[in-house]
Amino acid sequence: MTAQAVSAATDAAQRLHDWLRPHRRVFVLTGAGISTGSGIPHYRDESGAWQRKPPIDFRAFTGDARARSRYWARSFVGWPAFDRAQPNAGHLALARWQQREPGHALVTQNVDALHSRAGSLDVVDLHGRLDEVVCLDCGARQPRAQVQERLLQDNPDWRDLDAAALPDGDADLDGLDFERFRIPPCEACAGMLKPDVVFFGENVPRARVSAAQQALAAADAMLVVGSSLMVYSGFRFARAAREAGLPLALLNRGVTRADAIATLKLEADCGATLDAALA
Repeated sequence: MTAQAVSAATDAAQRLHDWLRPHRRVFVLTGAGISTGSGIPHYRDESGAWQRKPPIDFRAFTGDARARSRYWARSFVGWPAFDRAQPNAGHLALARWQQREPGHALVTQNVDALHSRAGSLDVVDLHGRLDEVVCLDCGARQPRAQVQERLLQDNPDWRDLDAAALPDGDADLDGLDFERFRIPPCEACAGMLKPDVVFFGENVPRARVSAAQQALAAADAMLVVGSSLMVYSGFRFARAAREAGLPLALLNRGVTRADAIATLKLEADCGATLDAALA
């Protein structure tokens, strides 16, 4: 980071530390901005606008064979880099904080599993996890690593393709004959396989929403880290927190949907700020 960025993070860390001090049950919601330090790109720019085309939606994935092949081909190429990503200072700081003060709850909009790998407790993966695959017909689950091996066996000529990484573990791959990319079926029932993540057009599973709502009901403050909250599945918790009279802090570069209702807004690096504030 530049000297200016370090200074901003130091100031933000002190302000966040002071804001957190009286609270013992903070509801933390994280988004893509916390994982950029791990090399995973984010979706939106600082104005909250999409930087790329929005991800595939559920109806296209299930109803259009070519769109499904294109998704899996791009995911096949992008997965190795996504899988190699490691928790950064922000993930690790939150994990240490939770272990030291277990009253804090953590809900993430990310699908990278980096909070769990960092050691955070009872993470609610609101939008699922990309390291798991589910059959849409029988519900069987398996690790993504196993599916990646099957994809490699069925598509050996795609092994050496390289492309820029995208936020959801896929790659910026276009102009190829995606129809020739072979997708393995479910080994249990020959049904359709899908990463166990919430696509656009899908609802967040009720059990996850309920777990997050229960955590928020027990909280005495809410902290949003690295999310613009442009997606309603995250913004609803910020709005509910303020309606319940809870203080709301935002740590995010750029605008968020909750700026007007926040009690504290900090624009600084998520990892450096959390690492210092939670030390």
